[in-house]
Amino acid sequence: MEIIEKASKVYWDNFNGEAWFGRCIFLSWYCGLGSCKFCYRAINKGHNIDREKARRSLNSILVETLLCKKLNWKLEFLTSGYDALDTDELLEICKEVSRVYGKKIWLNIGVLSEEELNKLKRYVEGIVASIETCNRELHKKICPDKKFEEYEQMLKIKGFKKGATIVIGLGEKKEDFLELKDFIKKYKLDKITFYALKPIKNGFYSEGPDRDYYAWWIANTRINFPKLEIIAGVTVKRVEDVDILLKAGANGVTKFPITKCFGDEKTKLFEELVKKSGRRMISKLNDFNDVDFSDVDKNIKEKLEIYLNKMGKS
Repeated sequence: MEIIEKASKVYWDNFNGEAWFGRCIFLSWYCGLGSCKFCYRAINKGHNIDREKARRSLNSILVETLLCKKLNWKLEFLTSGYDALDTDELLEICKEVSRVYGKKIWLNIGVLSEEELNKLKRYVEGIVASIETCNRELHKKICPDKKFEEYEQMLKIKGFKKGATIVIGLGEKKEDFLELKDFIKKYKLDKITFYALKPIKNGFYSEGPDRDYYAWWIANTRINFPKLEIIAGVTVKRVEDVDILLKAGANGVTKFPITKCFGDEKTKLFEELVKKSGRRMISKLNDFNDVDFSDVDKNIKEKLEIYLNKMGKS
């Protein structure tokens, strides 16, 4: 608890206590690699499914974008597997998402070249490197087809904010934090998203990290980087982690399946734990009764009603 308390103090010295929910919007379930040992795409052969059928409709993507805007969920980034979309398709999606959201967005869709990013620059604020671990040898074993060096080259491209994702529980050790620390410094990251490993049925892992170990990584990152934006992933089964992760210095919480759990007991517990941590939640997680949807584009109104009906029934 000593390190948690230290990290909490660093947080309060630099931020105002607002906690928010971050929503990652998937564009496709296809992945041209499908080989990362912690990922459901590797277990479910994401590289073998039909690339066109795996793609989400633009309207469903825009509805989730609208919910982010209306319910004050932070649109953390658009994401997909490798080679799921070509640059022109991605450009059109980024253009429409940025229009609905009202601001530039972040991308986490593998390695992008400088030429590709320059095409997207009008709508994209930042890029995220899904490196998962800074332990190079472990990275080779866990992500055999994702080249660490290619992400490093992408992070050198100028004109964009930079971020990274890290999965805790892959087999890293506490001493690997020094490599993460050096990585954040070297590439001047603006934000970092941590996830606790979620074991996949018939997968390579049988259990995720305990909450204290997970929080240790976030707390050390906060202590060493007082102003860095830190986001912590929480699943339904790990909702009890919310308070310790916020006390450890996380700015926001992501990954929780909010559209499936909106207003249910797990989401109410989520909000109670935010209060317990001493923070105040600025995102709507339990009701949308006072939200005005009258200005919704006609082309996504029908899809929006489907979402709201499901969330209302929750």
